[in-house]
Amino acid sequence: MNMLEKIVKYVLHPKFILIKLDRIGLIHLEDQKYIEINYERVFEKKIDLDNPKTFNEKIQWLKLNDRNPFYTQLVDKYEVKKYISKVLGEQYVIPTLGVYEKFDDIDFEKLPNQFVIKCTHDSGGLVIVNDKTKFNIKKARKKINNSLRRNYYYVGREWPYKDVKPRIIIEQYMSGLDDSDLIDYKIMCYNGIPKNLFTCTERYTSDSLKVTFFDMDWNRLPFERHYKSSNKMIEKPKNYEKIIEFSKILSKNIPFVRVDWYEVKSQLYFGEMTFYPGCGLEEFSPEEWDLKLGDMINLGVIKK
Repeated sequence: MNMLEKIVKYVLHPKFILIKLDRIGLIHLEDQKYIEINYERVFEKKIDLDNPKTFNEKIQWLKLNDRNPFYTQLVDKYEVKKYISKVLGEQYVIPTLGVYEKFDDIDFEKLPNQFVIKCTHDSGGLVIVNDKTKFNIKKARKKINNSLRRNYYYVGREWPYKDVKPRIIIEQYMSGLDDSDLIDYKIMCYNGIPKNLFTCTERYTSDSLKVTFFDMDWNRLPFERHYKSSNKMIEKPKNYEKIIEFSKILSKNIPFVRVDWYEVKSQLYFGEMTFYPGCGLEEFSPEEWDLKLGDMINLGVIKK
């Protein structure tokens, strides 16, 4: 490993993942080399990009080889709303309360007591406000402005984010059935066919988040991916059949994409589309499921 690769391995440690890579010249590292180093850092083994077999390997391969420019609109948290409204209907889109280029342009006096602040161009640029009287604007400004300055593509070479315009959207606050735990239903689609899914629950803190996998008949699957699964009973959503139908429509002709949904008071809402879950760097337990899910991704549909 040469000196540059050693620096990358150090910088890509989770503690330093948000460092400004341009300051030390790593921003210009070629995508494949960056991916190879990052993969080996996490899994302590080399990636096989010539003959990828596992789910995580194939996700990395897709970053390099499936570069449909349409994906950029689909990962843009504002622009994708237009697409969903056109294809499925506006009633499935979480209402937008405002769109801004600068945090200080937001007039918080005009916003309701509860709302959500999101950056359109990344993952993690998020502030949930469930009580405006206790809202720490200074802390939120710092977090959002840090996100606006970051090109998310450079963190994991998830290329669709590279040309997304950094903006801020304010969305309507969505609450779950008990007003405390809004469930994510995340449908994993393989060339237009939903084959498995998982739920995100109990997200009171990042340490307590539970990720629970199911097959399409709502049977729990015997593996975990990075996060522990829930011990609680998780009911199938009332709109489950519609979720599957819509996920098929949105994932058509895409080798792999995850389509996310919320259900609030029996109303279905689109969440987002994710092409590289966990950046393709989350471990499976048992490890054999990395290969089992990898078998479901057909890379042969991509014309290089």
